[in-house]
Amino acid sequence: MRLITKAALLIAAVTMGGRWTLAADTTTDSLAVVKEKVDTRKAVLVDVRERSEWDAGHVDGAILLPLSELQSGLDTDQLGKRLPKDKVLYTHCVVGKRSLAAANILERQGYKVRSLKPGYKELVAAGFKKANP
Repeated sequence: MRLITKAALLIAAVTMGGRWTLAADTTTDSLAVVKEKVDTRKAVLVDVRERSEWDAGHVDGAILLPLSELQSGLDTDQLGKRLPKDKVLYTHCVVGKRSLAAANILERQGYKVRSLKPGYKELVAAGFKKANP
């Protein structure tokens, strides 16, 4: 079944701005793998929740980039100042919907993105450090 799902994803391309690109999907990486990649600086965690959610608690070292800002049309230069192009970006929110939407936008901008279904609480429970208030 997994091979069929992967093949279906490869076939299910969407067109945006006249160029073909694959739609983002939720990553199959475990939270342990995600944590190891973030800890070794091979990847970064991008929190796409809103500022009020971030202020209530967030993962240490994560980058805040609310989905609403992405949807409002940040230009390439602004995005480049906030996100590294040479690392995998793991997007997260609360339950994965905004994370997936953000991943799609970032993929179209040329970023390597993996959307997480687990949210902030699950990340903390998996050993990601809470940022100091």
